[in-house]
Amino acid sequence: MALIVPLEELRSSPTAALFEGDKHGDGVPVSSFIVSTPPGKGPSLHTHPYGEVFVVLEGEATFTAGDEEVTVAGGNVVVVPPEAPHRFVNSGEDTLRMVTIHANGTMIQTDLD
Repeated sequence: MALIVPLEELRSSPTAALFEGDKHGDGVPVSSFIVSTPPGKGPSLHTHPYGEVFVVLEGEATFTAGDEEVTVAGGNVVVVPPEAPHRFVNSGEDTLRMVTIHANGTMIQTDLD
């Protein structure tokens, strides 16, 4: 049977909901953030010991990954390899809507800023 988890039960901040497979998905080996980020906002520089996939649904984001910086609009996927220092900022004028996929059942993050 499918497990249904309302996003409001996963709310970790006013702009994000965190799903962790180990906690909310009966051991599913994946985690994700569902974000609605206002212009000019985003997380600080950080790393994960696993890769991260960003599915940009709406808006525009500028990603920093290692020494590279790239700006993408909705309709794109960004992949960041394990251990790469990265962050994003909503560089558009509208709300950034995005899903981030973490290849681990528990979200592990080391903040660098």
